[in-house]
Amino acid sequence: MASRDLQGVPTVAFGVDLGSLSVPRRVRRGLLGAAAFCFGWWLLAGTMPSYLLPTPVAVLHAFLTELTTPATLTALGVEVPVTELFLVLIQSLMHYVPGLFMGVGLGAPLGLLLGYSTQLDEYVTPVVSLLRPIPPLAWMGFVIVWVGIGHAGAAFIVAIGSFWITLLSTYDGVAELPTEWVEVGESLGVERDLTMLRKVVVPGIAPSIFTGIRTSIGRSWMIVVAAELFGAPGIGYRIIHTAQSLSMDVSMAYMLALGLVYLASDFGFRHLRGVIEP
Repeated sequence: MASRDLQGVPTVAFGVDLGSLSVPRRVRRGLLGAAAFCFGWWLLAGTMPSYLLPTPVAVLHAFLTELTTPATLTALGVEVPVTELFLVLIQSLMHYVPGLFMGVGLGAPLGLLLGYSTQLDEYVTPVVSLLRPIPPLAWMGFVIVWVGIGHAGAAFIVAIGSFWITLLSTYDGVAELPTEWVEVGESLGVERDLTMLRKVVVPGIAPSIFTGIRTSIGRSWMIVVAAELFGAPGIGYRIIHTAQSLSMDVSMAYMLALGLVYLASDFGFRHLRGVIEP
């Protein structure tokens, strides 16, 4: 038996609430937008040669091919069977992860100290104001000379980018922290600066720190791709190398993979944040 609402539309059938099975409006709109994008892409691809703009089907086929093509990853003298797509992704992660951790690990504490200590801020602000506008890729010439082209060089470039993003986000969080919080801490007997930072300031600016880290996670993928254009192995190098050989379907397949990896990393961080900061 099925119950109906006032308009005669079934709401419950065989004991199942049909409303609970409906797709959320946000998801429906997202799927509709994606379908419209793919349709427009397909129409545009039909007006030019495939080596200039492949169709969505061709890109999906190339993606699946790279996902299933066997490859070998050599780590610590051990050969591990993987696929071509995972091999390229692992190569990028070998400089993305160290660079991100290095930049965030240095940027957050320094931003906290600069925002909390007016005296230290006055000493360091001129240097920060001078170096902050310099894009990470501008350091590539020095990186090539210092550490060469490879995982270390690309990680250094990623670290520079994530460092400034996290530093400024943390610094702004401290600057916007209500002074009443510190006054309440002092009235409760918090006198040492270290205790004030640990019990009052850091919990108060946690949203700003998390925002800086989340932004760094996304921006660092952009920096990785740009750094790999200079020859470091990874997904960025594969994108430009396949495009230069007019294998645009493969190039766009790796662009698709990059977008999916970002979505996965962003989702993972938001889940982790929900666990740490319920």
